[in-house]
Amino acid sequence: MNQQTPLWLDESLYPFSHRYIDLPSGRMHYVDEGQGEILLFVHGTPAWSFLYREQIKTLRTKYRCIAVDHIGFGLSDKPEKFDGTPQAHSANLALFVEKLGLTNITLVVHDFGGPIGLSFALAHPEKVRNLVILNTWLWKTSDNPDVQKVETVVNSRLGKFIYLYTNFSPSVLMKKAFHDKSKLSKAIHLHYTRPFPNKASRWGLLRLAQSLLGSSDWYEEQFEQLHKLESKSVLILWGTKDQFIKPAFLERWKEALPGATIRTFDVGHFVQEEASKEVGDAIDSLMQQNQFSLAGNTFTGA
Repeated sequence: MNQQTPLWLDESLYPFSHRYIDLPSGRMHYVDEGQGEILLFVHGTPAWSFLYREQIKTLRTKYRCIAVDHIGFGLSDKPEKFDGTPQAHSANLALFVEKLGLTNITLVVHDFGGPIGLSFALAHPEKVRNLVILNTWLWKTSDNPDVQKVETVVNSRLGKFIYLYTNFSPSVLMKKAFHDKSKLSKAIHLHYTRPFPNKASRWGLLRLAQSLLGSSDWYEEQFEQLHKLESKSVLILWGTKDQFIKPAFLERWKEALPGATIRTFDVGHFVQEEASKEVGDAIDSLMQQNQFSLAGNTFTGA
């Protein structure tokens, strides 16, 4: 179902039909492009499906590319009373997958989309075939000094003011997350700031920021179940110049998923923006290897 495109949205950058699905927490926007095996793209903060646009443009010629906007983000509803934790977003993702009847999914996750998407995969491993992991985590954060500093800020009166009244996350933090600042042009940056025009639209940003440490125990609970996904083919695409999710996180993934294929790039946090073609090509390669496997050959994913 198409809805009116926001005036600020450049359709040459984001040339997709707008689709919506009604969930108990609000109306969720998503894109659903192409046909074939399913790629389900899950974003973090302060992003939305726009983050994956270049990959979708390329991959939709071969696969069915679906990308959601979490409630509180992008073109989805932004209700103030939605608690906005990763747990709640993961429950929404499960409802979304159920309503669309999706199976045999290649799940692509990034940032908070990691715990959101991977917890869905842990609860429904039969629906997921492959995992593509970009700069994220799935373990407790309470012992991380950087996270402790963030926690102090986002739960202070000043921190809440900054998040709700200055659009701090997409306006300031996003710039810091790019290694090559030229990759974040004014036109592109606008598409990350405009979904949050006022205080009422920014509660989702604040609540995920508060969940960085606030959901620490839940992350660890998910991590302890990671063995449920050991049969999946895993591709890790990592930006090594990320100031927020640092190389130590990648080392943790290497230990947890020793069979994963790993590719690193000298880029910042938003790998999809700074290494857009390489990310798309790597995902395509994974999908082609899977098709080769289905034809009767063996692909180990290693």
